[in-house]
Formats: sequence, structure tokens, C-alpha cells
Amino acid sequence: MRRALLGTLFVIGLPALLVLAWWLASDDSVNPYWPPLRTILTTFPDVWTIDRLRADVLPSLLRLLAGYASAAVVGVVLGTVIGSYRRVRAVCEPVLEFLRAVPPPVLVPVVMLFAGIGDTMKIAVIASGCVWPVLLNTVEGVRALDSVMSETARSYGVTGIARLRSVVLPAASPQIFAGLRQALSLGLILMVISEMFAASNGIGFTIVQFQRGFAIPDMWTGILVLGLLGFLLSVVFQLVERRVLGWYHGVRAAPLARPGARRRRSP
Repeated sequence: MRRALLGTLFVIGLPALLVLAWWLASDDSVNPYWPPLRTILTTFPDVWTIDRLRADVLPSLLRLLAGYASAAVVGVVLGTVIGSYRRVRAVCEPVLEFLRAVPPPVLVPVVMLFAGIGDTMKIAVIASGCVWPVLLNTVEGVRALDSVMSETARSYGVTGIARLRSVVLPAASPQIFAGLRQALSLGLILMVISEMFAASNGIGFTIVQFQRGFAIPDMWTGILVLGLLGFLLSVVFQLVERRVLGWYHGVRAAPLARPGARRRRSP
């Protein structure tokens, strides 16, 4: 209970301190590019109305989810295959390292040549960047499968799809979720970048339009929207992760609970 309370205070207290520091640091600002926080907060409800949320935030969120889901499926499937077979991994590893080293924003003009300037291009850019953390973490998770567990499954005749579903993926799931967490933050960045190229709506497009029109407080409200969206997505991801990996967190917490229990019984 105490640990949960401290965690809640930390989650709420740190953002509150950062906001307070921002408020105090910008309170007397006369720089047009660094307006006071109170001006930004006053402008926020006038800019981000229900209509604008529907016209800009919702399309951005749908593109992000589509690209992220595509990257998750491709990354887990390819990562499982590459991690399961040593020869496949030896052949694919140099190519994967080369492609992983290419920054995803550089691919935007290339993707535009093949996919045009519509939603397909933006989804492809998000997926091309998000796939690597998922893929590489899945490969490492599958490779780290306990040999005793693998031999036990083989001894009991658990092979094929049953082995994949009951042994491989559960054992690699903590590593897979680590890659999914990294991909989520990367996808948010790529969502904004892709919308800055030949777009007609979206959060990134709106922020650029504010910047070009020298509506600086409005531009800062767009940055706040991105921060709030990233925070909400992180909270949702943590809830899903705790639900799916409840068994894993329970196993990790068990060794920490046993010594305390022994200490309480010893007197």
C-alpha cells in the first residue's frame, strides 16, 4: 500500500513540479517565441475545440494505431522466425543491421514516391520506424528461451503451433513488450514528422501551420496536445502490459516478498 501511494505521488508530483517550474520561468517572459504558460493555457480551449479534435487529433491517432499495429504484427512474426532458426538469423542479421541504421525520417521522401502523399504514406513511415524495436526484441526474446523448458516441451510432444503458443511466445513476451514500449514513443514522433510533409490535417500539420502563421501560443498548445497524447498512450500501454504480463510481474515480485515474510515470522 505504501509503495503504491509513493508511486502515485511520484507520478502526480513530478509533472506538477515541472509545470510549476515552467509557469515561474515563463511568467515574466516578453519573448514572442517563449510566451508565458498562462497565455498558452488560456489559448488552449479556444484552439482545440471538439471540431479540431475530430479534424486533426483523431486522424493522427488512427494513423498512429494503424502503423503501430502493422509494425507489431510484422515485428513479432519475423522476429519469431529469425530467432527460432540459427541459419535464418545468420543470413538476415547483416541486412537487419543495415536497415536498422537508416533513420526512418530519411525514408519519408522515398515512401512518398511509392505510396503518394495520402494516409498510406504516413502509416508506412510509422510502421517502418516502429518495426525495428519490436523485431529485434522479439529475436532476442526467442533466442533467450530456456533450453530446459524447450527440451521439456519436446519431451512431452509439444511441437509446432502448440509449442509456439504455449512456450516460445510466453517466454519471449516480456522482451516483446519492451520492444512495443519503445516503438510506441518512436511511432508518436514519426506520426508528427510524416504529417509535416504534404499533409492536409493532423497534429503535425496543425503545429506547422501555426508556426508559419506566427501563432506562437497556438503552436505551443499543439505541443501540449502531443505531450498529453503521449502520456495517455503510455498509461493505456501500462494497463495492457500489466494485464497480459501479470504472471511475469508476479514471478518477479515473489522473491522480494519471501524475505520480508521470513523476517516477520522470525521474531
